[in-house]
Amino acid sequence: MNWFSLAQPIVLAWGWRRSLIAVLAGAASTVGLAPINVWPAMFVTFPVLVWLIDGAVASPWGSIRAAFAIGWWFGFGYFLAGLYWIGAAFLVDAKTFGWLMPFAVTLLPAGLALFTGFGVALARALWTPGPLRILTLAAALSAVEWLRGHVLTGFPWNAFGYALTTPLALAQSVALFGIWGLTFIAIAVFASPATMADEKRETRRPALPALLAGLTLIALGTFGAIRLARNPTELVDNVHLRIMQPNLAQGEKFNFAARHEIMSRYVALSEGPAIRAGASATASSAGSSPASLRDVTHLIWPESAFPFFLAQEGEALAAIADMLPAGTVLITGAASKAEPAPGRTGLRAYNSVYVIDHTGTILQSYDKQHLVPFGEFLPFQDVLERLGLMQLTKVQGGFLSGERRRRIAVSGAPDFLPLICYEIIFPGETVPKGERPDWLLNVTNDAWFGISSGPYQHFQQAKVTAIAEGLPLVRAANSGISAVVDPLGRIVGVLALGREGLLDSALPRPIPATIYARIGDALFFIVVGVSLFASLMTRIRK
Repeated sequence: MNWFSLAQPIVLAWGWRRSLIAVLAGAASTVGLAPINVWPAMFVTFPVLVWLIDGAVASPWGSIRAAFAIGWWFGFGYFLAGLYWIGAAFLVDAKTFGWLMPFAVTLLPAGLALFTGFGVALARALWTPGPLRILTLAAALSAVEWLRGHVLTGFPWNAFGYALTTPLALAQSVALFGIWGLTFIAIAVFASPATMADEKRETRRPALPALLAGLTLIALGTFGAIRLARNPTELVDNVHLRIMQPNLAQGEKFNFAARHEIMSRYVALSEGPAIRAGASATASSAGSSPASLRDVTHLIWPESAFPFFLAQEGEALAAIADMLPAGTVLITGAASKAEPAPGRTGLRAYNSVYVIDHTGTILQSYDKQHLVPFGEFLPFQDVLERLGLMQLTKVQGGFLSGERRRRIAVSGAPDFLPLICYEIIFPGETVPKGERPDWLLNVTNDAWFGISSGPYQHFQQAKVTAIAEGLPLVRAANSGISAVVDPLGRIVGVLALGREGLLDSALPRPIPATIYARIGDALFFIVVGVSLFASLMTRIRK
């Protein structure tokens, strides 16, 4: 293959052709993410990005502006194709929100693409011919990806590193340096074939970066395989979980008039039969088993399970008390009513998790801390509400944020850390210092997004968090994917997306805190800092 001839039309492309190539390369990169997971495609798309940056030649500032445009179009294609499913949430109540769907589907990717644009512009400012530019791009782009996960409320969804979390052996490296470190490696590895098109005066051994990329993947896979072999799944004694996945249509979840039917459905479904999962069970091997609820120690229902404030509904709590045998605990998502603020009218609410015993008593609660913008609250809430806008959940004034994230003690099981919806995807923030639990509980409601890529991406990122922290994950999702996952990301049991059902499972044991759990992103910062400094020094010398 003549790599130089392959690269030249891309390097020399200009105007709308350059933008079109960038947006298509970005969009094609999403096939490396869940649920498709064909990440070798990125060995094509990232070299294209490198060659487009190579072609951004003009005055120093002109080349940086051109590189920003390249990065923005690449990012826009990536986020548009990777987050298309967000539009489905605006069709749940199409009469109210349907007109906003085109804006949401395009404006969010456009905003997120600014980070990609800045990353490519920074890389171009430090750009030098030869292999070093691959590390320059990896450092600059992964640095702004980290910023994307932290600026304002942060949105780290679909960081480039998630492409290298399948197969499971590759994902084990997040236990060392987290998803941001894996993002640096992914960009460098995927972009490495670009040097095959370099002229000899720029790169003496043009195949060497690609060879090193291959060896890196082999090293990651070998490390992961050894880690998996040395850490078999171990189970906590005498803990029997049951996860209820009602697959309730999103429109029904906020229908107060259907509260009795919903409660009856939950109770009937929770009493079985269930899919029983063992330490080595998978979705295909687990069989039906009519286990009694009396054999269950902890029953788990998903996020925002009720179209009412559970603590205010004595009839619903009585139904729960009648359902639960002595010694069985219910852990459920629910909206909880907040005290009215002085000078304000209307209800205020928290998105919460309750622990309820067999008498119907609420023993513990946790209020969601990291809320979803435009889903649970609006920026400049009061101003936008006066203009007639509201968030998708239609709670006047928006949901309130809880005070802090904390582990919760529950009878009959080790302490757990509740994480509601996308709280589980924030690297380094998930488990606060001094609050390390024995397992993570993620309750969520992905029914907003139907049968789309969104729930698969959410589940993939939740598994990666479990691996990074070295903690087992128990996940209850209204429409799926509900699962029990061990601390190395192995699926103990799972309920498929879009199905009603129960999953009975034991609780995996945690492993000792990982390197990432102890030092966070320190290794990532060191590698990025050294790479950018080396690029700067090389740029100055030339």
